Amino acid sequence: MFRKITAVLMAAALAVPFCAAGVSAEEGDRLDEIMERGYIIVGTEGTYSPNSYHDEDDNLVGFDVEVAALIAKYMGVDVQYMETEWASIFAALDAGQIDMVVNEVGYTDERAEKYEMSEPYAFSRRCILVEGDNEDIKSFEDLEGFTAANESTSIFGQMAQEYGAELDPVNAMAQSISEVLNGRADCTLNYETAFNDYMKEHPEEDVKIVAYADPEPSSYVPVTKGNERLIAAVNDALEQARESGELAEVSKKYFNGLDVTANDEGEAESESEVLTPAEIAE
Repeated sequence: MFRKITAVLMAAALAVPFCAAGVSAEEGDRLDEIMERGYIIVGTEGTYSPNSYHDEDDNLVGFDVEVAALIAKYMGVDVQYMETEWASIFAALDAGQIDMVVNEVGYTDERAEKYEMSEPYAFSRRCILVEGDNEDIKSFEDLEGFTAANESTSIFGQMAQEYGAELDPVNAMAQSISEVLNGRADCTLNYETAFNDYMKEHPEEDVKIVAYADPEPSSYVPVTKGNERLIAAVNDALEQARESGELAEVSKKYFNGLDVTANDEGEAESESEVLTPAEIAE
């Protein structure tokens, strides 16, 4: 089923203009409009492995891509994807060009005031990545006075600044790691799942994870305010995907057998734990 949808959606995603036909920015619940049009329009990056990226055949794939497909399935509609940089993704939502964002969106009070937020569908830990020979940063408290490469509007960029780091603004995770490797930044913050995937794919890179925050809900689906019926439908779809086991299956597919959709109340690993690409790849 997903393969068929993917083929249709990839063609549709390329064909959908930035201001999609049939979508308006007017206030009011969009659920009826979506059901009438027969598909949801989902904003995602397409450059954020393993959540949303292109495979070797240039197909849009990833954990969040398949989560969006599951939401559509249980809502009884199709799905189209609009790929955009993270810095522009909420502007597209605000403008009514997309119905929702499915792209590992973290929770903040500011976002909750502006958007209807779904129940969380994934859980992870924020962590710090540095160059292999960096011995100055070993905890979040050590960030003060150092430079972090992160997108300024992301929860990671905000977190780095809250701990006193200067910000080197970037648009993608791969760029943030490049900034660390070329010496323009001392560190970068992200979820462990994203860093683990990068380090597994790039075992030659001299980087390491040096600190972890506690496990937390890491992925929500935001829609614009006033869409209570739509967010209820999204939550219902996510619950059905969870109960069917499909949500866990998708997680294990993209996160090396790990079910990040389960709310693990266990203890976090020590912040002093250091993981290198070679260890991640094992």
